[in-house]
Amino acid sequence: MRILVTGGAGFLGSHLADRLVADGHEVLCVDDLSSGRRRNVEHLAASGRFRFIEADVVQPLEVSGPLDRIYHLASPVTCAHHLERPIATLRAAAEGTRRILDLAADCGAVFLLASSSEVYGDPLVHPQVETDAGRVNPIGPRSPYDEGKRFAEALAVAYAKQKGAKVRLARIFNTYGPRMRPDDGRVIPTFITRALAGRPLPVFGTGGQTRSFCYVADMVEALLRLAEADYAGPVNLGNPDEVTVMQVAREIIAMTASAARVELRPALPEDPSRRRPDITLARRLLDWEPQVSRRDGLARTIEYYRTEEQPA
Repeated sequence: MRILVTGGAGFLGSHLADRLVADGHEVLCVDDLSSGRRRNVEHLAASGRFRFIEADVVQPLEVSGPLDRIYHLASPVTCAHHLERPIATLRAAAEGTRRILDLAADCGAVFLLASSSEVYGDPLVHPQVETDAGRVNPIGPRSPYDEGKRFAEALAVAYAKQKGAKVRLARIFNTYGPRMRPDDGRVIPTFITRALAGRPLPVFGTGGQTRSFCYVADMVEALLRLAEADYAGPVNLGNPDEVTVMQVAREIIAMTASAARVELRPALPEDPSRRRPDITLARRLLDWEPQVSRRDGLARTIEYYRTEEQPA
């Protein structure tokens, strides 16, 4: 197939592009390199089935020829970006998604939206299930990303109803692995790079808030299966193995044999207290569930930062 991946030079997008090229598809990668990195995908050029297009999805995008699939992953993902550039975050979710949906509708391509567990906000329902409408503050500090993803989902559903677009909605829970930028602010790259450097690991609040971390190879497999499924509704994709942030910090310190310590900091405003996906639908619809344990995934990620990245 001929496949477009927006945000394709980013962490998750580059792993997806790797897999698509390995499976024999032609891949067009669109990225403005605001958070993605060219080096994540430059090795794919030798395949002859990969083309990189430096472009911002908020701007008009010219893509010639047919497309069979579009994976729309282009979006800022770090809290720092949302706080410092909230308008850019919202524009990527709104204008960027609209432009790529127009392209998908014109081409008749399957459009997969990389949405997020953040659409649930700080949920009352636990574990999170797709029928939960969520609890999000539309003007809170996290709202540019949270509400942006909620709007992108609403827009995709509207295109499906009004224009017959073939949409797939992936609600992605915390994903980690090699190629995450060490300075992107998310928990695992922050903890690993600081542990390797012997610097304090910042834990906000008590550290009792929970997350569910899914290794990137498992997430890529889930996205491929969802794109092939004839199902337009949202599907939770993530690892239901729930763990506290404090426990992850201690595991990483032990696995890196680091002298670093945990440093408690004031709680972040509106930080979700619990996060765990109910993946009953993904198991039934996609015959999918994560295969990589947290210990194995962390070991692979730590090795990447030891050999490929300089500590932040």
